[in-house]
Amino acid sequence: MVVAVTTNLQPPLAPSVRSRPDPVLIQKLALLASHLVVALVALVGIGGATRVMEAGLACPDWPLCYGRLLPGRQMNLQVFLEWFHRLDAFVVGVALLVLAAASFFWRRRLPAWLPWLATGGLFLVLVQGALGALTVTQLLAAPLVTAHLATALLLVALTSGLYQRLAMANRASISPPLWWQLLASLALVLVFAQCLLGGIMASEWAADQCFSAGNGCRWLLAHRQLAMPAALAVLALAAAALLLPPGQGQLPGLAQGAAVLVLAQVSLGIWTLKLQLQAPLVTIAHQLLAALLVGLLAAVLARSLGNSGQTLPMSPMSSEVAHG
Repeated sequence: MVVAVTTNLQPPLAPSVRSRPDPVLIQKLALLASHLVVALVALVGIGGATRVMEAGLACPDWPLCYGRLLPGRQMNLQVFLEWFHRLDAFVVGVALLVLAAASFFWRRRLPAWLPWLATGGLFLVLVQGALGALTVTQLLAAPLVTAHLATALLLVALTSGLYQRLAMANRASISPPLWWQLLASLALVLVFAQCLLGGIMASEWAADQCFSAGNGCRWLLAHRQLAMPAALAVLALAAAALLLPPGQGQLPGLAQGAAVLVLAQVSLGIWTLKLQLQAPLVTIAHQLLAALLVGLLAAVLARSLGNSGQTLPMSPMSSEVAHG
């Protein structure tokens, strides 16, 4: 004999509160978020190229370039780098605006956390635009250049984590142990701090002054000293991935990818110092890989939070328990 027992743990919610999550809509926004991550990493790389090629003031005005949307006879490599850097930033801003608007408009069919994270990203890109304008009008003041880089890296981390959470929204997964989450957080914080030191060193032209006149070496020394603990934290994270229980999905692969990136980054850093910053492509690659590493570690941390299937709020449903 089968006895069906129906339980309703909560009173039914009004249909206007929140409906079932929409997998198709989530997939579309995840695709937008993935493109945002690529565009932001490219933005950091182009920003690095702009600095290395001393093109930060190639467009003397803002937001236009020589008073035009597209400079004509003034166009050269330096002007192109600065102009394209601004164009990429504009595209990122529009994409984040679309993501924030969509997440609020369809919020009842989306995870409850998405509108707030999307709004945070939109706020950061507005701050980033303001810092970019001040960087030009204040003639590349070092604190503004460093803050500009820091905000860009925050955007990379936020959008990377947002994409990962959307990608796993419809899939239940097992959260890794707390010690793993703490290790992932430590690795991300150390790498982010290392990137900031590199940004300070670049904005102050500390490495150039250290090599040429012996001045400003403290920033170069600090950057080198933090490189070891940051690299060891990432390598420890990759090694610890072997100890994780089954059912972690892409998490071990992402951690091991971060280890590969950090080894490449250390090699590029050593190479950059040996060449005394005389190889622009190596220096640009060093900054590009730094942005990639921040994004990858943010992805690891986002996936480390797991997904028990309750990340997406759903309408209360009756449960039927059958006994035979």
